[in-house]
Amino acid sequence: MKNYACLILLPCIAAAAPAVAQSAQSTSGLTEAADAGTDILVTANREARPASTVGQAVTVLDTATITQRQAVTVSDLLRQTPGVTVTRNGGVGTSTSVNIRGAESDQTVALIDGIKLNDPSSPGGGFNFGSLLIGNIARIEVLRGAQSVLWGSQAIGGVVNLITRQPTEQLRVNARAEGGWHETGQAFANVSGKSGPVSASFGGGYYTTDGISAYAPGKERDGFRNYSANGSVGIALAQNVSVDLRGFYANGRTDIDGFGRDSREYGDSEQWIGYAGLNAALFDGRFRNRIGYAHTDSDRRNTDPDGTPTETFRGIGRNDRLEYQGTVDVTKAVFATFGAEREVSRFSTSSYGGPVTRGRARIFSVYGQVAVTPIAGLTGTAGVRHDDHNIFGGATTFSGSGVYSPNGGATAFRASYSEGFKAPTLYQLQSEYGNTALDPERSHGWDAGVTQKAMGGAVEASATYFKRNSFDLITFVSCTRPLTGICTGKPNGTYDNIARARAQGVELSLLLRPVEALTFSAAYTYLDAKNRSTGTANFGRDLARRPDNSMTVNADYRWPFGLTTGATITAIGDSFDNASNARRLDGYVVTDVRASFPIGDHFEVYGRVENVFDERYQTIYQYGQPGRGAFGGIRLTY
Repeated sequence: MKNYACLILLPCIAAAAPAVAQSAQSTSGLTEAADAGTDILVTANREARPASTVGQAVTVLDTATITQRQAVTVSDLLRQTPGVTVTRNGGVGTSTSVNIRGAESDQTVALIDGIKLNDPSSPGGGFNFGSLLIGNIARIEVLRGAQSVLWGSQAIGGVVNLITRQPTEQLRVNARAEGGWHETGQAFANVSGKSGPVSASFGGGYYTTDGISAYAPGKERDGFRNYSANGSVGIALAQNVSVDLRGFYANGRTDIDGFGRDSREYGDSEQWIGYAGLNAALFDGRFRNRIGYAHTDSDRRNTDPDGTPTETFRGIGRNDRLEYQGTVDVTKAVFATFGAEREVSRFSTSSYGGPVTRGRARIFSVYGQVAVTPIAGLTGTAGVRHDDHNIFGGATTFSGSGVYSPNGGATAFRASYSEGFKAPTLYQLQSEYGNTALDPERSHGWDAGVTQKAMGGAVEASATYFKRNSFDLITFVSCTRPLTGICTGKPNGTYDNIARARAQGVELSLLLRPVEALTFSAAYTYLDAKNRSTGTANFGRDLARRPDNSMTVNADYRWPFGLTTGATITAIGDSFDNASNARRLDGYVVTDVRASFPIGDHFEVYGRVENVFDERYQTIYQYGQPGRGAFGGIRLTY
């Protein structure tokens, strides 16, 4: 408790210091990043920093890009970024996995406004992207490669950071409404502004669709309904002290099908996310401190009206995190990030009216990272983290990266080495199948790449090679009698650290602006993801649902009379649906087209046709994907 008291008192001491510092930045630089372009990154350093000083591979989807592409779900945008593959159990709202560089979806850290979304009540502890809509999200950063030094457990594949619309100096209103195919409709709005010492942003929205049959050969449509709300409030207590309050709420209902059949089963989900933080700056703003408390609460329930009992699953997960973070500009050439976190996770699950399984774990973490720019154009970064878990013990991770530009940013060489870990989930440790002797999953990997800009930024090309080895991966094992060793008392099976995997590949991207009105972008990924579990039947086989090749092309043109037209072509190669590689999933090509036209200074009408050529494809065996659909709407910006 003595250490925690010091962390709590530090910002208070800062507040008592003479008010000569600049106003404290909002948490994690979110306000600065939300309206920034690709030249500022927040996820790599947990504070807004110039992209030219970041050695990791990061893709930014800013507000203009999100608006232009008219995507409905976050996963639709993520699948257009290098190194990312997406699988979904049917239409919008169904279970959706996001894999970065071939890692498991449960090895991706998902954040909204810097708060972890991962659900401790799920067996793998990951986050289901299925019901996460674009809504009032203003920016998405995808940080590829292991990032456990700053983001802790689960950051083996990478980090997806979602930033909602933040408070603004002037009154600003954003709203849209649209409708279309299969009784689909949505409406979202956000208002932000500032009055005296208080700045705020509030929004909400609703989405509904009759959808498609999740079971591919089925006839019954499986719909989806979701409503959500977001809020962010900043209060300036003094010139160098401020308070941040942030919240996000989502409530959804998804119709689901059983494997190999239509059914009337549906799932309800509710998620509450909250954050309260105190920020204080010292020494003319060079030393920035924040202490915060974050809470995530997930409640999931599946119901089968034709079953007995009708409730087939119930899961409740909760995370409570107390954290301190400091960032300091030691000199103009040295920047440091450091902090400590204490997280307590809880879960309870039950199936088909059976007994309730409960569990709890605590993890305490300390971390530090230093970035040094000894000469113009060269930045090196190194970091270390140690996590202490009350069940499995400790884990230490390291990282290092560098970026060098010899010509003022026209050419940039980047390289990074990073380690990742994922703590065993509460279900893997403490359910009826649990094994309290589990170790964390671990990884180490590296990447290297080059970015070249030309013609004043009209041309930008990037190439990156990556490789990652993962070991001590946790997998379910069957138990046979006599029950000995880890199988003692586990007649139905348990979990063990017995799997290994390797992923390597190439990521390419190209951006062209030959004239101001035309933008062309392309992203290509070659992925070689293999099972390396020695002595198993699947050694050397491809990891399931990891296509070797994936490519996305976007083109948009603004006509002289105001009309903007565009198209997205996504091509995904073949993959295997199972670990034994016995069942193949054919590749596919999906084409979307879109258009928008301004009406006056504040309104815009827009429309799109998704899957223009009505491609029939599956990302998971026997689960269908939407065919051709047309949508139109109106957008207000004030």
